[in-house]
Amino acid sequence: MATPVVTKTAWKLQEIVAHASNVSSLVLGKASGRLLATGGDDCRVNLWSINKPNCIMSLTGHTSPVESVRLNTPEELIVAGSQSGSIRVWDLEAAKILRTLMGHKANICSLDFHPYGEFVASGSQDTNIKLWDIRRKGCVFRYRGHSQAVRCLRFSPDGKWLASAADDHTVKLWDLTAGKMMSEFPGHTGPVNVVEFHPNEYLLASGSSDRSVLFNPDGCCLYSGCQDSLRVYGWEPERCFDVVLVNWGKVADLAICNDQLIGVAFSQSNVSSYVVDLTRVTRTGTVARDPVQDHRPLAQPLPNPSAPLRRIYERPSTTCSKPQRVKQNSESERRSPSSEDDRDERESRAEIQNAEDYNEIFQPKNSISRTPPRRSEPFPAPPEDDAATAKEAAKPSPAMDVQFPVPNLEVLPRPPVVASTPAPKAEPAIIPATRNEPIGLKASDFLPAVKIPQQAELVDEDAMSQIRKGHDTMCVVLTSRHKNLDTVRAVWTMGDIKTSVDSAVAINDLSVVVDLLNIVNQKASLWKLDLCTTVLPQIEKLLQSKYESYVQTGCTSLKLILQRFLPLITDMLAAPPSVGVDISREERLHKCRLCYKQLKSISGLVKSKSGLSGRHGSTFRELHLLMASLD
Repeated sequence: MATPVVTKTAWKLQEIVAHASNVSSLVLGKASGRLLATGGDDCRVNLWSINKPNCIMSLTGHTSPVESVRLNTPEELIVAGSQSGSIRVWDLEAAKILRTLMGHKANICSLDFHPYGEFVASGSQDTNIKLWDIRRKGCVFRYRGHSQAVRCLRFSPDGKWLASAADDHTVKLWDLTAGKMMSEFPGHTGPVNVVEFHPNEYLLASGSSDRSVLFNPDGCCLYSGCQDSLRVYGWEPERCFDVVLVNWGKVADLAICNDQLIGVAFSQSNVSSYVVDLTRVTRTGTVARDPVQDHRPLAQPLPNPSAPLRRIYERPSTTCSKPQRVKQNSESERRSPSSEDDRDERESRAEIQNAEDYNEIFQPKNSISRTPPRRSEPFPAPPEDDAATAKEAAKPSPAMDVQFPVPNLEVLPRPPVVASTPAPKAEPAIIPATRNEPIGLKASDFLPAVKIPQQAELVDEDAMSQIRKGHDTMCVVLTSRHKNLDTVRAVWTMGDIKTSVDSAVAINDLSVVVDLLNIVNQKASLWKLDLCTTVLPQIEKLLQSKYESYVQTGCTSLKLILQRFLPLITDMLAAPPSVGVDISREERLHKCRLCYKQLKSISGLVKSKSGLSGRHGSTFRELHLLMASLD
């Protein structure tokens, strides 16, 4: 009798090199779950078919990195926003540029197509939300209310509302017809990066910076893509149905097709796709135990017969009513198509890279089909790795007979990496905060060089002595750092934050300063003006560090200082001299002058780095805007 084959619940499908430079944004087609669009620092938008190696189409025209992309529901149109604030819409079936929309003054952070009408919503780092009519090439309405960058926009399924999520820790709900905000949800304690409507009921889900969320098509549960895992949630009562371990790192987008959840993630120029078999995932009923946090008791689902029935959306049979048009304040928002726009559209091209895939995906939509459309097949699941096979694969080769204990881990086969354009592999200028392997470390560096092939065999003692080289030195470094942190913590427990920061600075170890700032950044009320005078010189050092985590911490601290103290500093310096002697005012004025001088020094550094591409460039451009009043 044949042994049944046990297949995996989650697996890596493919890894591709999507651009010649870093990938800065991507999106999955939600209707098919098979179409992938990527935006890159090379100013291109590339179209891919999931699990196929070659680029279908490459869209050009943007002159700065593409930082946001979105497909419409039928996957016939794509909109892309750039670092410069320009927006371009392409017709994928006709393979041509449709519209160029100008009006934002900073990066485009979020985009969404209206589900029924020919409208596009855009959110920017300039804090504005704009609604565009892509038929008339004009801005219909501008929504103001957020105080920081708008990271995500979603239209409701009935097309009447627009939800926005922003770095100001809020989610806002806008009435498109009335042109005003309906509700504000301030429940988050940090930036909100994603928001999604329930497909049927009046429910809204939002996620912070480390999440990607998606409702099941029938609305029975909510999927949350977390760091290396997928969690399945229910509500009323709140509970976790299941947790699936997926090695996707930080997932960027999710889609569902054929009872399979497709997740995509990107790192530098690579894009990886993953599959989770939803038929093997618990989506309702008994609460699942969390394998990562097994000690935490989870609430069991309780019947709630008294819960009221929630209203559901009413889908219109035709296109939606057009939002009210109001008087525009900006000339660029009400201008008619100009020769400059026409030139931009002539310079924008849709380059078909793979005619066979293009014809298969887009051309059938142009013809009348007299048979039901072919349904895409689910991706076949690979079999679970046999434990014995995994151990055999992990054994060292005869040429290196080194015996190490091998844990019973699942060995994942690495799929081949394919590229649409050759991209040379270069050492990163900034060491990433999250990475799968140490920078610049190779196993061969820890083993003695073998000059004669006959002497290739090593005894255990020799190999271990080589591997342990430098271990004692590292222990000394970590012990010293631990001692320094204990010193800072001892001062901190006395309640004197300024003195604890002074002690961290006196140690002259940036790693200790970073650890302390990561705590202080979590509570803005801890910041005082005298604390800024101590921290600002350290921030200047952090912004010039080669470590990404140091740069991120420095940017977060600088942003807090600018938001809380820059208005005070500028007002104090612009105020006329006081009459008489006011010692407290003089002290405050002295601190403001010192902070202003330090901020002026940092502003040049921020300006020089605002031209960088990718996430770092976006952060520095936001800081540059906040520091505009210093000029």
